[in-house]
Amino acid sequence: MMNKTLVALAAGLAVLGTVPAQAQSSKELEELRNEIKQLRQEINALKQQKGATAPAAPADSTNWGDRIEQVEIKQKDAVVAGDIGGGFRLPGSETSMRIYGYAEAHAIHDFGRWSPPDNSTNLQFQPSEGQKGRTKFTAETSRFGFESSTPTQYGTFNTKLEADFYSYGSGNRNRLRLRHAYGEYAGFLVGQTWSTFMDLDDLPETVDFNGPIGAPFSRRTMVRYTYSDPKVAKFTVALEDPEDQFGNGSANERLPQFVARVDKSFDWGAVNVRGLVHEKRSATTTKRGYGLGIGGSFKITDKDLLMAQFARVDGDFDQMYGSNGYAIDPDTGAITFDHNMGLVVGYAKTFTDQLRGTVAFGANKAKTAQDIGNRTLRQLHVNFIYSPIKNVELGAEYVWGQRKSFADADNNVDKGDLSRFDLMGRYSF
Repeated sequence: MMNKTLVALAAGLAVLGTVPAQAQSSKELEELRNEIKQLRQEINALKQQKGATAPAAPADSTNWGDRIEQVEIKQKDAVVAGDIGGGFRLPGSETSMRIYGYAEAHAIHDFGRWSPPDNSTNLQFQPSEGQKGRTKFTAETSRFGFESSTPTQYGTFNTKLEADFYSYGSGNRNRLRLRHAYGEYAGFLVGQTWSTFMDLDDLPETVDFNGPIGAPFSRRTMVRYTYSDPKVAKFTVALEDPEDQFGNGSANERLPQFVARVDKSFDWGAVNVRGLVHEKRSATTTKRGYGLGIGGSFKITDKDLLMAQFARVDGDFDQMYGSNGYAIDPDTGAITFDHNMGLVVGYAKTFTDQLRGTVAFGANKAKTAQDIGNRTLRQLHVNFIYSPIKNVELGAEYVWGQRKSFADADNNVDKGDLSRFDLMGRYSF
């Protein structure tokens, strides 16, 4: 019986001595060292009890001291897995960090005319005259980012910092641009990220970087609070930067933009309702605008998903992709809002683990007091995305679009047509 006990303890010691330190946390490695020491003490005690008649320990158990030292050395140098998937623990701290991003390139061919201010689709500026046909290569949509997570007694403190090289309309492409920079703790978020009014969950996937027209699409600096009750819903309120950087005027903003939303998930999909209030001021006029949005998704099968969203926004270009925004009369200071409506619908299909595709349609309709700018915008995306190997995706997409202006005094309507093919290659890390 004593012989079997010695062999079992020695074998257990040998197995424990070979556990990779890299896969263990600091606490687990400390427990491993203590267990090895305890096993050694027990074996030595048994040998002393048996005296000279005790059997020799297996060869693998004669270097216990060396193995313990190796475990201690590996613990100091180990890259310990963090709490974030794919992340690591910063040495000497409880903070986990993840580095992520992708290198992405596009080969774009326009069959008709193209919008000069951008390489991605920009339907609201689609020209009605000019040359037809263009090929463009760009890697400016490549991005990188950092995420961190630190446990506290009241939950985790999370941060995110992300940038890409998509310097829209700068004239000097491939310059660094800040996308996200914020911290989250106890339901609060402070920093820059997607607007609370944006329905990112129900925005169809496209190869084109800008995506379908007609949806709220804005990043803003904000203070946001979210309360979630799984049995009821998720409630979110936010005060956001009121600046409308693409508005057709130079209004002053006295108050932050206020946004509130409710999200509810079901087994069959999800729905959300969103509202906003903002204010624009000129030298003589103050005008308040409102926005309302609703969105949702429906799971037909585990491989087929329908999604849709509708929004109505008064006088804010940033909060409605395709809106004419607002205008200020230079003589009177009167402010004119575009009462804009947008609709996006999409169908996503997963064919295999490597192949998926999406059909997305977006529409935008304007109604302004002075009938200025674009009256209707329509855009269709059809794409396939294939992943031949892990972390690599190849995409192909056809995009059609049409822009129509309000009729002028002579009842003429300016019209611009978009027809584009976009090939994409992406390596994610």
